[in-house]
Amino acid sequence: MSKNILITGGAGFIGSHLVRHFVNKYPSYRIINLDKLTYAGNLESLKDIESAANYSFVKGDICDAKLIQEVLENNQVDGIIHLAAESHVDRSILNPMEFVTTNVIGTVTLLNAARNYWQERKDVRFYHVSTDEVYGSLKDGEYFLETTPYDPQSPYSASKASSDHFVRAYGNTYDMPYILSNCSNNYGPFQFPEKLLPLFISNILNNKPLPVYGKGENIRDWLWVKDHCEAIDLIYHKGANGETYNIGGRNEWKNIDLIHLLCDEMDKKLGREAGSSRGLITYVTDRPGHDMRYAIDPSKLERDLGWTPSLTFEEGLGHTIDWYLANQEWIDSVKSGSYQNYYTQQYGSRLEA
Repeated sequence: MSKNILITGGAGFIGSHLVRHFVNKYPSYRIINLDKLTYAGNLESLKDIESAANYSFVKGDICDAKLIQEVLENNQVDGIIHLAAESHVDRSILNPMEFVTTNVIGTVTLLNAARNYWQERKDVRFYHVSTDEVYGSLKDGEYFLETTPYDPQSPYSASKASSDHFVRAYGNTYDMPYILSNCSNNYGPFQFPEKLLPLFISNILNNKPLPVYGKGENIRDWLWVKDHCEAIDLIYHKGANGETYNIGGRNEWKNIDLIHLLCDEMDKKLGREAGSSRGLITYVTDRPGHDMRYAIDPSKLERDLGWTPSLTFEEGLGHTIDWYLANQEWIDSVKSGSYQNYYTQQYGSRLEA
């Protein structure tokens, strides 16, 4: 069956993996990648499929209603997978309006365009990709379920929670076919180096400090990005309209334990003295409103659609380190130009995990 699928944010970290997954797996589909190419969007991540017959790229802003309407009409889009978002908590604390604009206004702009174009069609689907951060923080022994009440604690998570609510509201009010997923922390190749793993890999390589918030006791659930893409594929094709699916890797790690593991693995791969990279760890003041623990229960996804993670965290971490060590040119290109200018001009040069 042929489909015309618009993927927003397809030049970003998760988006680029998802675009590649759909282009390669479904040659009869037409995949349209819409991305604004902000500092975190990089078409270098899609070099291997940029000439594929079933792939096209459109540079544009999801807040541009006229452009979105034209893209839907010109490409006869019958499915939208919406990933475009501002996603870094630290930056949301410094500039919350940027997150409201993209994550809330942008999502509603897409919903309006889809509603106008699809009218009463029911053979279409709006898939909204969201985060576990909308649920807030957990106590030990608890897990996020699809029924967990929302309790966002940062401007970023509040903006994503709002966009989630708008998607459900459009489904309820206008009978628009939709589906939604909330995922845990993704990791893997092509991740912008403001995030913990690529940032720390780069810093270890260059013997720079590893800034750790507080005592490093915050806990996150880690998800291999390619496993996330497999889950999105399953949910898009087989999930039930109006449902929410939580996607988690069953990989809970305390930040400091993860960083110790990363340091030790980097020492092995770089042939350094054991424990030397741990000496780069520097504890810094915790960020405001820092949630203590996230952990997803993906039982619904596993039970209803048969999805399971393909890798342990240790396996995925090894693949991730190997990729960054083998792709220094990609890192250097990303960290020069727009990356450096963006942070120097707006937030200073120091990044923290």
